[in-house]
Amino acid sequence: MSEVAKLDRHDIIGIVTIDSPPVNALSAAVRGGILDNVKAAIADPEIKAIVLTCGGRTFIAGADITEFGKPPKPPALNDVLSAIENSPKPVIAAIHGTALGGGLEVALACHYRVATKDAKLGLPEVKLGLLPGAGGTQRLPRAVGPELAVKMIVVGDPIGAAEALKSGLIEEIVEGPASGGVDFARKVVAENRPLRKLRDDDSKLAAAKADRSIFTNAVAAVTKKSRGLEAPFAAADAVGYAIDLPFDEGLKREREGFLKLLTSDQSKAQRYAFFAEREAAKIAGVPEGTKGRKVERVAIIGAGTMGGGIAMSFANAGIPVTLIETAEEQLKRGMGIMQKNWEATAARGGIPADAPAKRMALIDGKVGLENVKDADLVIEAVFETMAVKKEVFSKLDQHAKPGAVLASNTSYLNIDEIAKHTSRPQDVLGMHFFSPANVMKLCEIVRADKTAPDALVTAVSIARKIAKVPAVVGVCDGFVGNRMLAQRGKQAEKLLFEGALPQQVDAVVTKFGMPMGPFAMGDLAGLDIGWRSRKDRGIKSEIADALCEAGRFGQKTGKGYYKYEAGSRAALPDPDVERLIDETLAKLGLKRRAVSDEEILERMMYPMINEGAKILAEGIAARPSDIDVVWLYGYGWPIYRGGPMYWADSVGLKHIAERLAFYAKETNDPSLEPAPLLKKLADEGKTFASLAKESKAG
Repeated sequence: MSEVAKLDRHDIIGIVTIDSPPVNALSAAVRGGILDNVKAAIADPEIKAIVLTCGGRTFIAGADITEFGKPPKPPALNDVLSAIENSPKPVIAAIHGTALGGGLEVALACHYRVATKDAKLGLPEVKLGLLPGAGGTQRLPRAVGPELAVKMIVVGDPIGAAEALKSGLIEEIVEGPASGGVDFARKVVAENRPLRKLRDDDSKLAAAKADRSIFTNAVAAVTKKSRGLEAPFAAADAVGYAIDLPFDEGLKREREGFLKLLTSDQSKAQRYAFFAEREAAKIAGVPEGTKGRKVERVAIIGAGTMGGGIAMSFANAGIPVTLIETAEEQLKRGMGIMQKNWEATAARGGIPADAPAKRMALIDGKVGLENVKDADLVIEAVFETMAVKKEVFSKLDQHAKPGAVLASNTSYLNIDEIAKHTSRPQDVLGMHFFSPANVMKLCEIVRADKTAPDALVTAVSIARKIAKVPAVVGVCDGFVGNRMLAQRGKQAEKLLFEGALPQQVDAVVTKFGMPMGPFAMGDLAGLDIGWRSRKDRGIKSEIADALCEAGRFGQKTGKGYYKYEAGSRAALPDPDVERLIDETLAKLGLKRRAVSDEEILERMMYPMINEGAKILAEGIAARPSDIDVVWLYGYGWPIYRGGPMYWADSVGLKHIAERLAFYAKETNDPSLEPAPLLKKLADEGKTFASLAKESKAG
């Protein structure tokens, strides 16, 4: 018998307990343990019913992802599920924590399911570019009906125990999993209940079999945001097999769909992203066992868009916040916007109706910097100018308690410079949130020269606690994300001087899978910001300047690179902009040429990758995967392309280096010359991924 699973007998009830920390993943050993113990319980004449439960903090939380792509080890999960389903004795899954992926598929093969009130049940395979491959797409629609099944499988979000009970996924909510499972099993035996095999029960499919539009409408509703992704559509097709085909045929087709996705480029990229996110939480160069400082209260300085969004993120996680402004009026406005945002989410059903009031109660609005005194973490979110930030940090010295972590939410500025303005530089770091901060998942944690290891660990763990993805970066202008974005911006602008139009450039970038192109993004942010900054530095950008001089500041004025109909955010190409570009080029004595989409794509993406190589060589990012995490969670890089550095490896670094050298000469732009690291890897036929492998081996 395997050590990861054991069988105990409570008079007539056999309890099979899986205990394979941390999450009881379905490794070969766990699959074997379940099979052996279920068979032993079936063979024991004293046992009349079997309860399947788990030790530790959770039920089976999914497949063992480390086995993907390796030769399969017996027993196959479907063989384990068949043994459970065909047991002549009732098998009851007793769930606590999470039953996810293969874990829920195990539970669906059982004849009955019970769960604790805080349990979560789901099939999130789509998030790894896969579909459930062990009967999930066939049994779940039979358990809850095709509409909820398609939502759970195509979106991949789990449901709670209350919804699971209402939909028929579980029979009962119980106190403790093992004891509740045993009590329920006794009832099943006493009442001599029939064994309910989901495979044989089509009652919840009847309506959709009679009227297939019930299913197709449900699919249309949940695939709205799946542009460019393969898995959601393949998963929806698989749920359709449950309606259209006999169970065994549906199972066979599901398996074929799973194996096809498993070897697809998209799934490989999505699984890479999954591991990259976990890797990013490991901080390079911090002594083993470094513990973070305790954070029970946070102070946020500035109640504007960023400060308010950051405050919401903490309140969402149940952490009390002191929100500080310089005057009552700004404070009131900031608090009002947060209240409105939460109320709008509650109205859409995104959060419970009583959540806005509960969350607002966690935010204490104050005027005056002295109110930071009780905070364990202080986040400054004031105007993005060095003078203002230095002034705030020099005052924090008088008011913040000893040992408080002092963070600046800056997107460009030098944290080392800011840290010099306090007597405790060891407590200072950057926490760069992305806008809107209550929605965007990335938080760039900026390690300054003197940042203490425990301060860094604190920032990373608190970011995770508020559901952000932290990526530790070093100090430089724009850190990782904005520094790379600046290279793209430079090329986007140059392309207009060569003959491309804003809508052509943006179309190439969005076709690649980005949520927005550079010019639509400029319109959204406001073109006047860059214009003011250029004026301050004495820099000219003739086309952008001409737009601003014509009062075209973007969405807020209804006109920028595009025009916007009243109240609409849809960017419409504007002949006036083309005319303005033509006039500007004529003044400068430049001629327009036809620019191909291929050239646009290369000039948008390759200079960013080149900058990424410089960032790695300088040690600003510890790993190529950290750069990818920044772009996936901060800038909407399409997850099915894995991140810029991962994508670069798939294109081939030799090709990228050659094209950069070509464009450097063609456009007379030495900044496009391949970076030394990129050139070295290209010459050696290596990848960015090989750097991560070498550093691990080293």
